Order: sequence, then C-alpha cells, then structure tokens
Amino acid sequence: MSGTVIHLRSEKHKALEHRSALTPTTAKALLDAGYVVNVERSPDRIFDDEEFERVGCTLVPEESWKETPKDHIILGLKEIEEGTCESLSMTRPLERVHIHFQHAMKGQAGWAEALSRYPRGNGVLLDLEYLQAENGRRVAAFGYHAGFSGAALAIENWAWQLTHPSEPFPSVESYPNEDALIVDVKKALAEGQEKAGRLPRVIVIGALGRCGSGAVDMCLKAGIPTENILKWDMAETKKGGPFSEIVESDIFVNCIYLNQPVGHFVNRESLQAPGRNLSVVCDVSADTTNPHNPVPIYTVATTFDKPTVPVEGFANPPLSVISIDHLPSLLPRESSEAFSHDLLPTLLNLKDWRNDPVWARAEKFYKDKAAELPAEYLQNKA
Repeated sequence: MSGTVIHLRSEKHKALEHRSALTPTTAKALLDAGYVVNVERSPDRIFDDEEFERVGCTLVPEESWKETPKDHIILGLKEIEEGTCESLSMTRPLERVHIHFQHAMKGQAGWAEALSRYPRGNGVLLDLEYLQAENGRRVAAFGYHAGFSGAALAIENWAWQLTHPSEPFPSVESYPNEDALIVDVKKALAEGQEKAGRLPRVIVIGALGRCGSGAVDMCLKAGIPTENILKWDMAETKKGGPFSEIVESDIFVNCIYLNQPVGHFVNRESLQAPGRNLSVVCDVSADTTNPHNPVPIYTVATTFDKPTVPVEGFANPPLSVISIDHLPSLLPRESSEAFSHDLLPTLLNLKDWRNDPVWARAEKFYKDKAAELPAEYLQNKA
C-alpha cells in the first residue's frame, strides 16, 4: 500500500518568497519514513528542483496541487492567494488538508473571507502558527531569522536616512548566507556612524523570545555595543505604554508574539514628545491589520520591493516603518533549514495526524475559529 502523500506547493504568488517548508534533507527523512513526497517545480525556491529529485522526490508542475487526489496533504508556507477579494477565484472553496501560515486567526482584515474557503470546500487548515507543544510553545517558527533580518534592515534604514536624506530606502534582495548580510549591514552602519557621529540606540521589545534574540544578535554582530541595546520583554512592558524609551531610541524593533491585547507601545501622540530620536520602526510582528496592533502608526504592509513606509507628519528626523511579513526570506536557505529541521518530528506524525496531539490541537483551533464565521461567508458563491 502506498504511503501518505505530502505535496509541497511552490510559493509563486508571494513576491520574493524563496523559503521552503521542506528542504532536500527533511524531504529525504520523510521518504525514508515511508511517505511519498511530491514537490512542485519552482524557479524561485532557494533549493533547486534537482536537489529534491536527487533524494527521491517526484517533481510535479507548479500549482498542480489543485488537481491532486483529495487525500493528498498540501504543504506550503504562505497563504493561498488566487486573485483579489472581489474575484470569483478568491471565493473558491478549498478541498484537502492544507498546512501553511494563513494569518487569519487573530481577526486580521479579510479573515472571514480567507478562512471560510476551507469549510466551504470541506477542507481543513492546519495552520503552522498553531502547531504547538503541550506547553503552548510552537514546534517550529521562523522567529529568530525574522528578528535577525528585521534588525538588519532597520540598521541599514537608519544609516540610509542619514546618508540619503529625502530618498526612500531602496529595494532589497535575498542573501546567500548570513555572513554576506552582515558585511552589508556593517558597511551601512559605519557610514551612518560617520554622518551621525555616534552609533544608534536600539530598543528591542520581545527580546527574550526567538525573534527578539535574533534582533539582538544582529545588532551585536553588526557592531552596536550591548550598552546601546535596550532588551525589553514582559517585565518591562507590564506597566503599560506608550513608552518614552521608544521615542528616545533611534531604532525600535518590535518582536512580540501578539496573541492578546497589550496596549500601545508607541502611537502618534507619544511621537509628539520633544527631543524625539526615533527614526526607524521595524515591526517584525507585522500585525498590520490586527485590531490590537501595539504600533498603530502605520496601516500598510511593506515589501522587499518597497521596504519602508513613511509616518506622515514627522520630520527632523524623518520616521519610517518596516512591516514586511516574510522577513526570513532575506536569508531563505538558513531560515528554511532551521524551520524545516524543527518541523520534521511533527511532519513525521502526519500519517496518523488526527491522533497526534500537536496536529489535533491545530485542527481544534481551526474548527473553533471557523465556528465564529458569519453565516454569509459559508455560502458558496456562483
């Protein structure tokens, strides 16, 4: 009898998304455990198609997941996007079991439209964000590389504002490895230091988590001394914001995992304080449309093509926000290898996923959230 089939989607609908939920190494481990692994060809994935083929995976055309047998499990990273919310394709019901980050479980804008596609197609969403151990900790996350990459862009943006006043921060590309990224960040930091006559002060909130530790590590590796880095976590924020320490810093990197209201860390009112130094905010959490966003000074997600958005009404210094929702793609190979390595033990239990506690918890979370859908979203549209 053939084994459980895992179908790895391409990420063609997400610009500059080069990461992968599987690597050739983790795919081989699944094959060795008796799984069948089909991999969609992708010119954008950081791993070449041939790397998967060499370990025994079957290469299939891009977007062929739509035509696979209903018992195949569809694995990806980013949410499935098909056209705009107004188009028929966006309302297409989704069959099969899908595993990816959907970003629709916290009341984000468009959550009902996105989530309703699964119950309307009798499909199931097992959201990667909600694969959690019994203690509530996620079994795998891109947090470290998100914080690392976000801090890198924040430092470069701080320097760019000084060396290229009135010019928007330019587009960025993925790096082959961490060392190459650090070289560029160090160069930018030196140029900024020469203009400012000092190094920036950075505040990282969520510094004790995966994401925050990545941000702190980048600052240190770039050459910012530890005394210039405020490492805040729940103990420092429990008093409630907004926090003057953010406005007094040059760079603010928000690394919290937002799963409940926390109040504003900074807002337009607190930015009016005299002597503001803050010129760069990197909202690694990127909860742009979350009603509880603790950084309510911007309304749009940014991209690698346009990494920053200005906060209107603030000058001397200017203020810009980085809110890219796939920052680990700046280091796609290393972030994919780390994530897939951590995810592998859970993937190995997919053949009996309904009886595995991690997968069962994710399914329950999906069902509970789907039960909140307004009735009008559960009607298939012609």
